[in-house]
Amino acid sequence: MKYYLLFALISVVTLGQAQIKTPASSPFSKSTQTVGLTDIEIEYSRPGVKDRTVFSADGLVPHGKVWRLGANRATKMTFSDDVTINGKELKKGAYAVLATPTAAQWTFHFHEYGKSSWSGYAEMTPALSVSAKTMPIPMHMETFTIMIGDITTDSALLEFLWDKTYVALDLGVSVEDRVMANIDQVMAGPTANDYYQAASYYHKEGKDLSKALMWIEKATAGDEKKYWQVRRKALILADLGKKKEAIAAAEMSKKLADAAGNMEYVKMNTESINMWSK
Repeated sequence: MKYYLLFALISVVTLGQAQIKTPASSPFSKSTQTVGLTDIEIEYSRPGVKDRTVFSADGLVPHGKVWRLGANRATKMTFSDDVTINGKELKKGAYAVLATPTAAQWTFHFHEYGKSSWSGYAEMTPALSVSAKTMPIPMHMETFTIMIGDITTDSALLEFLWDKTYVALDLGVSVEDRVMANIDQVMAGPTANDYYQAASYYHKEGKDLSKALMWIEKATAGDEKKYWQVRRKALILADLGKKKEAIAAAEMSKKLADAAGNMEYVKMNTESINMWSK
């Protein structure tokens, strides 16, 4: 009897945990495409035609009515940088994208993304609305499809296909400003912080201290010296056996730290000066 009850209990628990999985009628899709230096992520559910009339006055997607641009949830598009859609500016971020189709054109509504449920967006003012003409395609597209095509270094097409209808939006991304800024930064050479990080790594890991000293001297060469960087210089000098120079650096670090109100660094430098002076 005990074994029967145990078996029955296990069966009930197993049945309670079991889940029957079936294929989704409108499969979820998530894709990422880089255009220029901008990443675009698209998340949406993909309904099928399934022998239905899709775009018409009384079809599955009625003309003149706001549509979720897919199925189940709000279609979500995320842009890693500011972009333009049909020449109009759209700030970087995540957007719920809805559409109002007619026979001649679709109007797309980009709403700042807040939730996956699409119904509330229709009553909100979108961050951007743009329109594009519809075009017939000489084939049947069974599954609703969003894709990014005609990619160049600074542009692409946001393309929408379903049944026998095709619509595209012009997507523009900023490349030149970012590339030129990056070129200027790299060609200008390492910053004081870059030298400090390199020197700190070499010092902490016990690597070539002469190189560490060369880099920390570059980091502290300017007029706006940082007390933590000068402190690192003092430690490197001390480990190289240059106690006199180490004390001078510690005195400077202590003075800078005192001016900045960092008493911890004042204390550390004082202790180092006392130790190196012996």
